[in-house]
Amino acid sequence: MEGGAVFTTGLCLVGIVVLLVVAFLTQAIKIVPEFQRLVVFRLGRCIGSKGPGLILLIPFVDRPVRVDLREQVREIPAQTSITLDNAPISIDFLWYYKLIDPVQSVLQVLNFEMAAQGIATTTLRAVIGGILLDDVLSQREKINLALRTRLDEVTERWGVKVTNVEIREIIPPREVQESMNRQLTAERTRRAIVTESNGTREAAINVAEGEKQAAILKAEGEKQAAILRAEGEREAQLLRATGYANALDKIFEVAKKVDSQTITLQYFETLKNMAASPSTKYIFPMEFTSLLGDFMKGRESK
Repeated sequence: MEGGAVFTTGLCLVGIVVLLVVAFLTQAIKIVPEFQRLVVFRLGRCIGSKGPGLILLIPFVDRPVRVDLREQVREIPAQTSITLDNAPISIDFLWYYKLIDPVQSVLQVLNFEMAAQGIATTTLRAVIGGILLDDVLSQREKINLALRTRLDEVTERWGVKVTNVEIREIIPPREVQESMNRQLTAERTRRAIVTESNGTREAAINVAEGEKQAAILKAEGEKQAAILRAEGEREAQLLRATGYANALDKIFEVAKKVDSQTITLQYFETLKNMAASPSTKYIFPMEFTSLLGDFMKGRESK
C-alpha cells in the first residue's frame, strides 16, 4: 500500500512538472504572424516590439500586447451636423487607418479606435459647420480630404496613419429634399426642351441643306443639258452649212459645164410652157432680145 501511494505521489509530481513546463513554454514561446507585432513589457517597462516569427519571452516577467499592422476600416455612425447656413444634415462615413508604430499605438493612447472615433465625430461637425449646404452636397471629395487631413494630424502622435476617409451617405432635411426634387424635375424638363429644340433645329438644317444640295444638283443638271443642247445645235448647224456648201459646189460644178445656148433653150422651154396656159396675157422679159441675139449668133457660128 505504501508503494502504491508513493507511485501515485510520483505520478502527481510528474504531472505537475509537466503542466508547469507546458505553462512555461506557453508563456515563453510566441509565434507572431507577418501582419502582427508584440509590444513587450518587462516588469512594466516597454522593451520594444517583437516579431514576426518565433518569439521567446520570460514567463511571468514579460507581458506581450499584440497589435495588428494591417489596414483596417471603421464606421462612424450617422451624425447630425449643422452647416454654415444653419441646415441640419445627417452624415455617416468610413475611415481607414493603419498602424505604423506599434509601440506608440500602445503607449500613447488606451484605446485609439474609440479615441479616433471621438475625434472623427468632432472633426466632422467642425468641417461641416464651415461649409454651406449646397457645397456639402456637391463637394464630397473636399470634405473627405479635410476630414482625413485633420484626423491624420491627431492620430499621427499615436503611431496611426489615416489612409482614407469616405462619406457614405448625406441626408439633408425633408424640405431640402423636396426642393431638390423640384429643382431636379425642372432641370430635366429644361434639358428635354433644349434637346427637343436642338433636334428640331438640326432637322431644319438638314432639310435646308438637302434642298440646297438638290437645287445645286438641279442647276448643274440644267446647265449640262443646256450645254449639250447648244453643242447639238451647233453640230446640226455645222452639218447643214456643210450640206449647203457641198450642194452649191455641185451646182457650180454643173453650171460650169453648161453653155449659154443650153441655158437659152431651157429658158425658151419655160416660155413655151407658160404660153400653153389659157391665159391671154404674154410676158416677155427684158432679157429676151439679148438672149435671142446670143442664140442666133451661136447658130450662125455653127
